Amino acid sequence: MSTDFDNFYTTAVRRVVLYLYAACGDRSDAQDIAQEAFARAWQHWPKVSGYEDPEAWVRTVAWRIMSNRWRGLQRALSTRIRLGPTDDVAHGPSPDRVAVIDALQRLPRPQRQAIALHYLMDMPVDEIAATTGVPAGTVKARLSRARTALGRLLDDHEQEISDVATHA
Repeated sequence: MSTDFDNFYTTAVRRVVLYLYAACGDRSDAQDIAQEAFARAWQHWPKVSGYEDPEAWVRTVAWRIMSNRWRGLQRALSTRIRLGPTDDVAHGPSPDRVAVIDALQRLPRPQRQAIALHYLMDMPVDEIAATTGVPAGTVKARLSRARTALGRLLDDHEQEISDVATHA
């Protein structure tokens, strides 16, 4: 059992982390969530290993873990807003990375998931449909809407940068 799981983990972990990174925008969180999902797969390996696509099971579990964390973060953020600002000094990522992550986060979750699976996991539409349990036409619509929204959001970001540079 151990060797079988080790081989599965070695083969799948990079793809799962990449998928989660695209969805949540933070590499460390993506790695933590992936580890938790793989730990759950290990706990249930006799059952999970019998599935046609154990990696899809891990991605689904990881997506749920990430969604639960977001709900917790939203509650924490609401609390911080009520309590007022802190004196924390932030040293963050580049403005372009922030813009892409912000744009992805502004997409509805189903669109963000479709984008991550299609462009980062190189999954075809039919496979995304099977993984997410929605018709292929729905996946195509989500991808189209997400691309349009991302283009608009990133164009808005470029315009903001241009406006700031012009007035500086």
